[in-house]
Amino acid sequence: MNTPLLSVENLCVTFNHQQTVVDNISFTINAGETFALVGESGSGKSITALSVLRLLPNNAQIKAHAINLQGDNLIKRAEFELCKIRGKRISLIFQDPMSSLNPVMTIGSQIEEVLKIHFSISRKDIKTRVLELLHQVEIPAPEQRIKDYPHQLSGGQRQRVMIAIALAGQPDLLIADEPTTSLDVTIQAQILTLLKNIQQQTGMSLWLISHDLALVSTIAERVAVMQNGKIVETGLTKTIFNNPQHPYTQKLLKALPSIQSCLSHKSQEQPPLLQVKDFYCYYPIRKGLFKRIVNYVRAVDGVSFNIQKGKTLALVGESGCGKTTLGKSLLNLIPGGNGQVNIDGIDLNNLTGEALRQQRANIQIVFQDPFSSMNPRMLVGDIIAEGILSLHPEISFIERKTLIQQLLQQVDLPTDSTLRYPHEFSGGQRQRICIARALAVNPKLIVCDEPTSALDVSVQAQIILLLKTLQQEKGLSYLFITHDLAVVAEIADEVAVMYQGKIVEHGSVEQVLSRPEHTYTKKLLSAAPILTVG
Repeated sequence: MNTPLLSVENLCVTFNHQQTVVDNISFTINAGETFALVGESGSGKSITALSVLRLLPNNAQIKAHAINLQGDNLIKRAEFELCKIRGKRISLIFQDPMSSLNPVMTIGSQIEEVLKIHFSISRKDIKTRVLELLHQVEIPAPEQRIKDYPHQLSGGQRQRVMIAIALAGQPDLLIADEPTTSLDVTIQAQILTLLKNIQQQTGMSLWLISHDLALVSTIAERVAVMQNGKIVETGLTKTIFNNPQHPYTQKLLKALPSIQSCLSHKSQEQPPLLQVKDFYCYYPIRKGLFKRIVNYVRAVDGVSFNIQKGKTLALVGESGCGKTTLGKSLLNLIPGGNGQVNIDGIDLNNLTGEALRQQRANIQIVFQDPFSSMNPRMLVGDIIAEGILSLHPEISFIERKTLIQQLLQQVDLPTDSTLRYPHEFSGGQRQRICIARALAVNPKLIVCDEPTSALDVSVQAQIILLLKTLQQEKGLSYLFITHDLAVVAEIADEVAVMYQGKIVEHGSVEQVLSRPEHTYTKKLLSAAPILTVG
């Protein structure tokens, strides 16, 4: 039996002495093990981790019988004593590395900070240690990248830098708060493999906070399920996932999308709605005093595909492969796109002015981050009305108001939502508002750019069901851009796999996900986390 490294007993967290967000929970993390705390956004997972390190704001009240780190009760420690523990004995990796890293400091300087605070070593040894850490987290060419700033790195590389900072203090416990949520499946697999390898090398414990049950099943030995501030079920991962006892755990597992669901897809051939042929989008690379063009970034490099009426084409691939660029350039939201684009038999290249503007109503888009795609100063009713006012000015005020209420009902939101602001809604509700906005002009095709990637599994399942229901009712077609192959299996009829600006494989969802032919497709499928039970 492993000795508990961390023991939390009867932890309660309230804000302003009123709102209880963590409600009398207890759990232990053993030395050298991987422990996962799972649940939906707002369940209290991150608050629990931050309360252990006492990193919550001043209006938070933390009460606990004990928070023991190898017998040392942290709840009784003063702030200056906790400063010696944070980053050294317990380290934390945050969800979004871009907002966690200092944008005006090099990555080398940010790793050095930890070493200077917790160790008495020479400047030469500090630089050597920084390079060792960058090597350990597998940053390519660390001697050159040590002077880079966060914006010069990819998402996966920034997350590796965050891991290097967390490891600099040689912690006994590493807390990883949703460390792979916004990463592609291949990068996600690399980060998880990296964490497990480092854990084996150092013997540290890993506390994983996540809402991705498939990911948790592949990496954690024990799991605790959290709902509304309470731990409703805890035990060995295999036991929990094989035989969940609590209704909430059963609900989460039932909502989990599965690649196997594509085997039940049966659909009849339909005439094409969108026809794209030899489409490309190049960005010039300029150098020298006169900024002459020396080369081009081939973001989209001569792709061709069709989307059938009332059907969904999923466009999959890693970040940087050109998926979002293709989706946005089809709508002329970014410059540089060129190629043949037909929508319902109409060649968009031959249209200009008012005729082209009217065709925009046929193609709408739902963005990945609903909050940043809405004006935070506008009421929801006005946000949905924007497209109607622009493309259908002939509709009267009364008709427009009625239409907006109907749209809110279609996306399962109360009609009084029109008088509220975006910040008053949850992530899933904000995405429903964006879907209502897209539907407002009665489109034939909606481009869905990673619409479920940042959502919990249950909310994700609700959005997928909503999209499928709207498709059946309105005959909509979707270009569904994603890197989540399980979601593809749930919603798509066809799949196009994109790699370095080109479509390398295209076929039915059953064919591509069950019998992939291209090496890159096989790589994506092998990297996708699958719920491990038994």
